[in-house]
Amino acid sequence: MNIKRVCVYCGSNFGSLPAFAEAARALGAALARRGHSLVYGGGRVGLMGIVADTVAAGGGEVIGVIPKALAKKEVAHFDLKDLRIVGSMHERKALMAELADAFIALPGGFGTLEEFCEALTWSQLGLHQKPHGLLNVAGFYDQLLSFFDHAVECKFIRPTHRRLVIADTDPNRLLDALAAARPPTDHKWLDRDKI
Repeated sequence: MNIKRVCVYCGSNFGSLPAFAEAARALGAALARRGHSLVYGGGRVGLMGIVADTVAAGGGEVIGVIPKALAKKEVAHFDLKDLRIVGSMHERKALMAELADAFIALPGGFGTLEEFCEALTWSQLGLHQKPHGLLNVAGFYDQLLSFFDHAVECKFIRPTHRRLVIADTDPNRLLDALAAARPPTDHKWLDRDKI
């Protein structure tokens, strides 16, 4: 997998543990060091701001995508060289997915989970074949990963689709795993023009 741009979903808050901010810095530094561009939600606050500032400080390209309504609330990172203001959350998610070659979720709330799972669902439906990773900081995603396994046991998620989610506690190992990821050979891709 040739990964040039990584879409990172994460919280617009810092969270309760210093480890969350440390992980955002570590991921941003790893992206910049590897020459990967960052695609993210365009905010200047919370973990979003940390990862963007770290990539930029390391000389990496940062592409922010934010809806006009959020930009007006002064959470947009107007210092970015490439800040794209779109009309809606739907446009934001579609553009971020189009620009990215891979997806990573740092800790976050409803928005982080929704955006990550939507991109994951698009992969499940065969709309793209881009890898998905969870940076499982301080066990933050342990229960979500257990839920995915439970859903497999209950036959709501196929084992093939469960393998679409790669998790690691270390950003460098996670990026290595995403780069090595291949679409499952037993996955039936749909005709995206018919969806």
